[in-house]
Amino acid sequence: MAKTPFVLDPRPLPEASSPHAGVLATSRAFRSLGFPELIDGHLQLYRRQRGFSEAQMVEAIVLLQTIGGDCPEDIGLLAGDRCLERGLGYRPPKVTAVRGFLELFRDQTLEALRPPREEQLSFIVPSSSALEALQKVQAAGVQRIAALYEQQGQGQRIATIDQDATIIESHKRAALAHYQGGRGYQPMLAVWAEADLVVADQFRDGNVPAHQEPLPCCRMAFEALPTTVSERYFRGDSACYESELLQWLSSEDRDAEPGGRIGFAISAVMSPELSAAVQAVPEKEWSTFDTEKDGTLRQWAEVDFVPSQRYEHKDSRPLRYVGLRLLQAQGSLFADGSDRHHFAVVTNLEWDGGRLLEWHRLKAGTIEHVHDELKNGLAAGHMPSQRFAVNAAWLKLSAMSYNMASAIKGLCLEGEERTSRVKRYRLLMVHVAGRMNRNNCVMGLRLCATPQTIARIRAVWEVFQLPTQATSAQPLARAG
Repeated sequence: MAKTPFVLDPRPLPEASSPHAGVLATSRAFRSLGFPELIDGHLQLYRRQRGFSEAQMVEAIVLLQTIGGDCPEDIGLLAGDRCLERGLGYRPPKVTAVRGFLELFRDQTLEALRPPREEQLSFIVPSSSALEALQKVQAAGVQRIAALYEQQGQGQRIATIDQDATIIESHKRAALAHYQGGRGYQPMLAVWAEADLVVADQFRDGNVPAHQEPLPCCRMAFEALPTTVSERYFRGDSACYESELLQWLSSEDRDAEPGGRIGFAISAVMSPELSAAVQAVPEKEWSTFDTEKDGTLRQWAEVDFVPSQRYEHKDSRPLRYVGLRLLQAQGSLFADGSDRHHFAVVTNLEWDGGRLLEWHRLKAGTIEHVHDELKNGLAAGHMPSQRFAVNAAWLKLSAMSYNMASAIKGLCLEGEERTSRVKRYRLLMVHVAGRMNRNNCVMGLRLCATPQTIARIRAVWEVFQLPTQATSAQPLARAG
C-alpha cells in the first residue's frame, strides 16, 4: 500500500454510469418477450392514468431481485442510477410505490374466508383475481420463451412437470407454524424440468400440509405448457400421492389434450398394507440396478398391490406399483439398526423398473434446485409483508425473475455457464459496470468489462430482438 498511495475523491461521477449496467440485458429480454404487453392485457390494478404502469412496476421488481435485492426497501439500490434510468426510459420507483403496488394484489374478502383454527386447522386461501392474472402472464411468458427456443433450433418436445412444496421461514405475526417446528409459509411449485422454467405456484400458509389438494397447481402447470409439446410427464414425492391428483393424471381425458397422455411416477405413501406387500416380494424377484458409493444396493421389484381406495375408473388399467429396496452391504446397518429400507412408486408407465426409479429420482435435481435458488439466490426467502396476497405476489415475481435468468442462460450462454447458479449468473451478466452515452444522436451502452463479458451481453441483444428507434446493426460496439 505504501507503494500505491491514493486518496478517496468524495465527488460522485457526473456521468450516466452504473455498477450493474448488465441488468439492462434482463430488461431487454423482458421487453423482447412481450411482458409489458402481457401485463397491460391481463393485469389492470391502477385506476388512474398517471404514474407508473403495472408493467413498469413488475419490471422494476424483477430487476431488483435480479441484482440481489431481497425486499422492497432494496429498491434503493436502483435509485439515482442515471444509466439505468436512461436505459429503462423511466426512473425506478421508490419503496412506497413498490409496497403500494404489491398491496393491490390483496382481496380482503378472500382472506376473510379462512375459518377459525379451532374449526379447521389448514385452509388454502383462494388466489385473488390479480394473482390469477399474474399467473396468466407467467404462463404466457413460459410459452413465449418456449417459442424462442424453437426459433433458435432448441425446441422442447418433452415436458416433465416436477411438483413439490417448500418451507419459507418467516417471523411475521401472520405466519403459521409448519411441520418442522418453525413458522412461515409452505407454497407449492411446479417446474418444467427440460426448460428449467417455473410454470405454476400456489402460495399457502405454513400449516397447510403438502398433500392437501395438490391438483390445482398441477393443472395450472400443464395448462401453461406450449402446444408444441408432444410428450408430457409428471413426477412427485409422496405429497402428490393423493386420490384426485392420481385420478386426473391417469384419466383418459388427458389423451385428447395437446401433448396427449401424461406419464407419471409418484412416491407412494408407505401404509402398513403397502409396506407388507413390498416386504412380501420374494427375494429372487429383486433386481439390482445401481450401487451407491457406500456399497448400498438399489434394487427394484414389481409389487402386487391394490389400494383400498381405488384411483382408477373401473374400465381403466390398474396403476402399477414398483418397489424400491435399499440393501446395505453385509455387516452394515442403517441408523435404525436394519440392513434394508423399502419404498414404492406408483406409475402408469411400463418402463423397466430400474430406469423408472432413476428417472423419478432426477426430480431432486430440478424442483429442489429451484426451491433453493428462489429462496437463497433470489428474494423468495424473505416475505415482505403480513399480508398473505402480498407475499403470494412477491413469490410469483421471484419465479418470473428466475425464468428470465433461466431463459438468458439457456439461449445466450455456452457450456457450464448455462447451468450456473443465480449468484454466479450475477457475476457473469449483471454486476457489470457501464456508461450510457450518446453518439450521432444514438444512445449507446458502453461496458467496462472483458471482451468475454461483453460477448455474453451482446448475445442477449442478438437473441432477444427488440426493434426501437435506436436499433442499429451493432447495438454494442465490438471489442477491439
